[in-house]
Amino acid sequence: MSAKRERVNAFIHKMRTKTKVFGIIYEDDRPKNTQTLMSLEITPKDRDDIVLRIRVEDYSEGPIPEAFFGGDSEMYVFGKMVKDHEIYIKITLGRSNNQVICISFHIAEHPMEYPFK
Repeated sequence: MSAKRERVNAFIHKMRTKTKVFGIIYEDDRPKNTQTLMSLEITPKDRDDIVLRIRVEDYSEGPIPEAFFGGDSEMYVFGKMVKDHEIYIKITLGRSNNQVICISFHIAEHPMEYPFK
């Protein structure tokens, strides 16, 4: 396994572990995130399940420096096919002892690339 792939896998593992302890918070004040849930009839529970099923093969880009929530965590972008739509998912682990933050969960605006598929 390449170093980059191992780094992505480590992020996914940390994200799942942290979510079990602290949960995950979504930026639902962003209209395109909320619109995606309504358009695809995805419940918040469905969204949790989709995020927690992210695999290394779903990786698209990152790490990206995080500037939204204190800048002490990196962001990664993943894509998942949901109801025949490619979903753009951007996640950061956030601050220590706090929830994982899903900044974006919306229908992709451009075709996404998956270097590990």
